Amino acid sequence: MAAGPVSSFKERFDQIAVSDVMHRGLVSCPSDTPLNEMAELMVRESIHCVLVAPVDDEVEKGRWRVVSDLDLVAAAGSPWSTAGNISATPTVTVSETDRVSRAAALMSEYQSAHLIVVDVLAAPVGVVSTLDVARAMCSELTAAAVEDAS
Repeated sequence: MAAGPVSSFKERFDQIAVSDVMHRGLVSCPSDTPLNEMAELMVRESIHCVLVAPVDDEVEKGRWRVVSDLDLVAAAGSPWSTAGNISATPTVTVSETDRVSRAAALMSEYQSAHLIVVDVLAAPVGVVSTLDVARAMCSELTAAAVEDAS
């Protein structure tokens, strides 16, 4: 008896690595970047989030932050804001070797549309978004349906 499209999808989806769907490279800015420059950066790069580089003080050392387009819109009433004080998106990391299903679970748990992808040394190497996960789901659902129909 065939596994069926649902179990076939789950098996396929559980095999996809974050590194297969993520956006490599960092679009980042210092924490003192003004709101208008953040907006210009997002528009110019056609992206929905920017990583905010860690500051050198002891409390924040080594902690990257995320400013999403929603954070930017929420701060529109405070045009003198900076990247460092508007980042409201939870900073959640996922390994590039983790499975996309884990990334999806973290996104759901933390209500975050963007996860920072880190390498084996915990250095940021890119971002995975809900759209990246949706794209992987779509591809695997189609493949599972085709497989089931054969």
